[in-house]
Amino acid sequence: MGKKQNSAKNRMSFFKKLLWSVVIIITLSTATMVYRTYQKIFSPNVFLRNKVSDYVFIPTAATFEEVMNLLYQKGFILNRASFELLAEQKKFPGNIKAGRYKIKNGMSNNELINLLRSGHQTPVNLVFNKLRIKSQLAGKVAKQIEADSTSIMQLISNPNFLRKFDLDTSNVMAIFIPNTYEFFWNTNAEQFFDRMYSEYQRFWTDARKEKQRKTRLTPIEVIILASIVEEESNKNSEKPTISGVYLNRLKKQIPLQADPTIKFALGNFEIKRVLKKHLEINSPYNTYKNRGLPPGPICLPSIATIDAVLNFENHKYLYFCAKDDFSGYHVFANTLQQHNQNATRYQKALSKIK
Repeated sequence: MGKKQNSAKNRMSFFKKLLWSVVIIITLSTATMVYRTYQKIFSPNVFLRNKVSDYVFIPTAATFEEVMNLLYQKGFILNRASFELLAEQKKFPGNIKAGRYKIKNGMSNNELINLLRSGHQTPVNLVFNKLRIKSQLAGKVAKQIEADSTSIMQLISNPNFLRKFDLDTSNVMAIFIPNTYEFFWNTNAEQFFDRMYSEYQRFWTDARKEKQRKTRLTPIEVIILASIVEEESNKNSEKPTISGVYLNRLKKQIPLQADPTIKFALGNFEIKRVLKKHLEINSPYNTYKNRGLPPGPICLPSIATIDAVLNFENHKYLYFCAKDDFSGYHVFANTLQQHNQNATRYQKALSKIK
């Protein structure tokens, strides 16, 4: 009887040990799976070589495969299998949002997928300054947003589209005020134009409009004149004086005779001296042959220059000429005789230095 009881106890002890062994094995297996899952989700899986952060640009209508290729080509993802597995589980393939996203070194799969799925992109600071022709603007902008230069050029060269804004293919450049603008990268050509037109309207505050009316020019004409003044001088202090000269000539219906417009008409901005042969070009931008302002701006004038036109100096000067000390400043004259004397001095100074 005693032997049977001991045998039963031994069997019970064995089963208990076996049960605990199974429990321990299951617990360890579960812990291992949990740990591995945690690693897949929360452990760092983004590696940027020698960088704290970088950007990925996801195009409009990109597929999941295309996004993966973008990330892999840049070498951002350490463990691709774990990233793609979690991406599928979090339904990222059906929630791709175009844009420019800031990727940080050491991000986990979870952090990266949540970022890309959220659409919380980092804006770009779109900058353009003194540009002269449409293709320069289109090329400059296309390097900073998703819209390509061709789509931008087609839009700003489309008379039917521009007519809706009371613009034409000659004066459309006047609405692009040089500055720094915050844009989302995935901006198309029409969105870019709409935003710039809104910025143009915002630029014309009541205070500026009041000054604009005193010039007897429209807002577009103010910018066209400012583009000429911009090319005439880089000295902000004398720009109101130069603006006053041109406004006086417009008032008296005297041709502006602005050399920068000849360079624009010729498409050659490297000309140092405008010669008589240059003045023969048949172009609406030849302000020696045509009275009044040209049909559009010859560059994108700075805000300082636009404001210089609005704050033009009220005087009687009709002429100006570069100073013979080559300082970049100008001398002004009321009469043609005075102007010719100033011009002769400048020509002699040029001849001395050949």
